[in-house]
Amino acid sequence: MLLIDQEKCTGCRTCEAVCSAKHEGASNPARSRIHVVKWEWDGFMMPLSCQQCQDAPCVAACPVKALSRDEEFGRVVNNYDRCIGCRLCVTVCPFGGMGYDSIGKRVIKCDFCDGDPACARFCSTQAIRFLDASRANLEKKRAVTESLPERMKRFKIY
Repeated sequence: MLLIDQEKCTGCRTCEAVCSAKHEGASNPARSRIHVVKWEWDGFMMPLSCQQCQDAPCVAACPVKALSRDEEFGRVVNNYDRCIGCRLCVTVCPFGGMGYDSIGKRVIKCDFCDGDPACARFCSTQAIRFLDASRANLEKKRAVTESLPERMKRFKIY
């Protein structure tokens, strides 16, 4: 899975550039499968992409079964030979992870670059990392545990 640490994201958008270059042969953020959402006045930047949902609404919505789960990489994939371009998948995605490439005239989404995501490989701050889901879960637990004493003091729990 892609593990995103928004606190490390600088908003440089390198992830968008390398994603579109890898998939489309040109650096064009509009054709990227990952997008950095910015609230600059708050200093908040967050890379967003397909969440590869286990019970994916996009898969359920596709009228021609062009989307399916690839268990090897734990991702949702699009069969472009079946896709009719109706964009129902884009409409139902609760995270905005599906996109539409108006130049290529097709829906696009993160495919983990077949196991070597360019966005994670080129992220200099490691705000984006590609990890096994169990390792990502362990790292999140550690982060919460490290901050627990401070949170407890704030709420006067001990």
